[in-house]
Parts: sequence; C-alpha cells; structure tokens
Amino acid sequence: MAPDELPALNELRTLLDRHARPDYATAIDGVLVSKVERPDPPAPSMTGMVLAVIVQGAKRLALGDRVYEYRAGQYLVTSVDLPVTGQFLQIEPGRPALGFGLVLEPSAVADLLLEAGPGSVPRSAAAPSGIAVSDAPAALLDAVLRMVRLLDEPGDQAVLAPLLKREILWRAVTGEQGATVRQLGLPDSSLSHISRTVRWIREHFAQPFRVEDVARIAGMSVSAFYRNFQAVTAMSPIQFQKQIRLQEARLLLATRPGDVTGVAQRVGYDNPSQFSREYRRQFGAAPSQDAARLRLAAGA
Repeated sequence: MAPDELPALNELRTLLDRHARPDYATAIDGVLVSKVERPDPPAPSMTGMVLAVIVQGAKRLALGDRVYEYRAGQYLVTSVDLPVTGQFLQIEPGRPALGFGLVLEPSAVADLLLEAGPGSVPRSAAAPSGIAVSDAPAALLDAVLRMVRLLDEPGDQAVLAPLLKREILWRAVTGEQGATVRQLGLPDSSLSHISRTVRWIREHFAQPFRVEDVARIAGMSVSAFYRNFQAVTAMSPIQFQKQIRLQEARLLLATRPGDVTGVAQRVGYDNPSQFSREYRRQFGAAPSQDAARLRLAAGA
C-alpha cells in the first residue's frame, strides 16, 4: 500500500483540519498541527527538533546543498535546530497541506533509551544527518492518530498524552531513521557535540570565530569536527554562520527597512556591499527591496 493510502490518513485529515490554528499550537504541550491553504514562495525558517508527519499535500526543505521532500504518509525527523528554506506543495482549493508535529526532547529520548536497557540500541560513531525522511509505518501513524483524537478528549489528555508521546517516540527510535533520533538522547554522541556547537554559533553569530575554537567546544579534532558538522548540517561552520546572520537580518529589516547598514553591522557584516550581495543571493532581492516586500505582504 502506498504511504498516502494508509487508512489512518483519512481520519487524520479530518481531525487536523478541524484543530489547526495559525500558530500551530494545540492543547497538548509539544504537539503541533499545521494547515497551509495556499502555496507561498519558499521561505527561510529554523526547523526546531521535531518529528513531522505530512497527512495531506507535501513539503520541501532545502538545507545547504541538500533538498528533502516529504508527502502524505511520510515523516521527517530533525535532530538539530537548522536554518532551512521551506515550501508547502501540492495545495489545491479546498485541499490544504496538513501536518502533525511532535517536538523532540533529548531528555525524553534519553529516558526511553535508559528504560530499553544497555545493548538494545545500536551506537554510531559518526553523526547522522540532522534531517531524515522516511515512509511512516502503520504503527507510527496509528499512534499519531490516537494522539490527535485526544484533542477532542480534554479530560483524557493529562493521563494519556504522555503515554502516547512515548509510543510515538519509541516508533521513531526503533524505526528507519532511529539513528538520527537516538543520538538526541546520547550525551556523548557525535550529534550531541555538534548540537552544542550549533547552539554556540547561533548565540554568537555576529562575532567572527576560528573553526579550531569551535572544534574545541565540540571536544573534537578539527578534521573530525568539520566532517561531522557537514554531515549534520550540510554546511561548513562558516556557511552555517552566514545562514543564521542572513535570516536574523531579514527579521530585523522587516521592522527597520531603512537601516540596511545598521542591520548589516548588527548581524556581523563590516562591509555593507558584501552584506547586500549575499542577501540578494540568499533571498532574491536587495535588502531594502525585500524589506518593502515583506512589509507589504504583512499589510504594514
């Protein structure tokens, strides 16, 4: 049976369509519902750490030089908060893109692995990609469906939602992309070390750094760090920093469209010409033009 023909999807489509909110949030902490009714242009965002199931339509993500596309009946796992460019696809009038998301908590993965016992989970020395896509097995979709049904049963949520979160997580840990999820819960894994440096770069994106210094934060040799960082993020550390800088600049320009030079300096660019050139390459328009376009789209 094709992934988009699995029986659970029909009921999930009805439930997700009814419970979707503009902010994706639901009454159950960590459970997200998305509904997109029009095909907008590709837009930059951060992935967060999430397991996402597409129930209707499709979504495409670009990360560095990699492109991931997942459609109805498939799921995506992101184990690191990464800068991507995303776009929902296969949207038609009266047929929006619909999706379910569960925020992945490293502590919950660690607890699950501890309960499973030593030796029950394979270890990998190399860091897996920070994003992975697979067909959703029927057992995973069944657990997702029972979780979404809880949105109609508020009295059951406090007791049953934690159990269903663990079941969904277990299906992910033991599934095809389990290596990506499992390393979230291993404090000494390559992924955990790379995640630490990703957080450091995000927090210090405006300041220059040497790869040697960031490798030291990861506790790795420069060659091992560079290799693992690229495996997870599909970018070099400097390319990753540039993505974060440009995304932050775009957010700032939406509220300060007339201060291109000031925004460039604030995100770490000393050369306004270089900033404008790289901004245009990333977003398809000069900073001031893109800011005006964003404000118009927001109705400002």
